[in-house]
Amino acid sequence: MTIRTTTMAATALAGGVLLALAAPLTASAHVGVTPTSTAAGSSTVLTFAFSHGCAESPTAKLTFDIPESIPSVSPTLNPNYTIEKVVEGDRTTQVVYTAITPIEDGYRDTIALSMRLPDDAAGETLAFPVLQTCVEGENDWSEVAEEGEAEPESPAPTIVVTEATDEAGGHGTAATVSDDHAESATDVAATTSDDTVARVLGIGGLVVGTVGIVLALTARRRRADG
Repeated sequence: MTIRTTTMAATALAGGVLLALAAPLTASAHVGVTPTSTAAGSSTVLTFAFSHGCAESPTAKLTFDIPESIPSVSPTLNPNYTIEKVVEGDRTTQVVYTAITPIEDGYRDTIALSMRLPDDAAGETLAFPVLQTCVEGENDWSEVAEEGEAEPESPAPTIVVTEATDEAGGHGTAATVSDDHAESATDVAATTSDDTVARVLGIGGLVVGTVGIVLALTARRRRADG
């Protein structure tokens, strides 16, 4: 009875640790965005990335809502999709990417949109809600957290517009800002990769250690009974 109780407790401990470590990875699944420039009045390319479907269902379509302060947008051609611009009046309100072949869950893909940021938007947060339509179900990435609040369950991709630079008549240069963001994106990717490896190694170590404790206790009990 003692051995069985010890084994069950150790197994429960290992399971709890695995769930605790896995939770942040699950919560981080969303559509992210990386700009080449955030300076007010500058031209920028926003690259949206995703690597998941809807509860493992393949992604069939992505619909991007464009903020009212941005009058026009140029979608980047992507051979995996057909592209539609929804125009109302004199501005593009939505861009729709429909996958020629649905993107399987677990495969990363990117969509790039080119646009000019508003001249007077410094300090503002621009949200780009994305409706991810899958073969079965959908994810509506449209929630924007109020200042000081935690990230919502289905956050919309956002960027914070920074002050215009003195270069190019105050419109900023995408190349200069792009280098900074490229380095930042590289650092983030490296950090994410390192964190994932560390978690995997940590989980493996915890499981191996737990099994070792159980085996040691079992052997000790057998010697005592013998």
